[in-house]
Amino acid sequence: MENIETTAAIIFSVFTGIVIIFQGCLAAGAPWGAASMGGKYPGKYPSRMRLIAVMNMVILGFMAAVVLSEAKVLFPGLNSISHIGIWVIVVFFILGTIMNTITPSKIERIWAPVAFIQLIASLIVAIS
Repeated sequence: MENIETTAAIIFSVFTGIVIIFQGCLAAGAPWGAASMGGKYPGKYPSRMRLIAVMNMVILGFMAAVVLSEAKVLFPGLNSISHIGIWVIVVFFILGTIMNTITPSKIERIWAPVAFIQLIASLIVAIS
């Protein structure tokens, strides 16, 4: 049976994958801008924001890799940075949970529980 750290890292990665798919859809022109960035760009993202969505995908993928490395699930080569990186990720998702809770965009608030799950999962990995 998997330990809690492994399970938390997998949960984190699954939810991060969902956000990566969402960002990919934004980058591809899906009209979901109201559910991101405080709803500042309703409809399709402008070109500059599509590039930012792609960058978000890369950053989120790296975060998942760091969490998986810290949990010793995958990516042992990242272990040298994962001990510090995991705490950066925890802080990021504390802020992300807060921001997605207080956003002026009502639809964007759907991301608050996702960010909270990512926060709890990354915290479990950090303290395990």
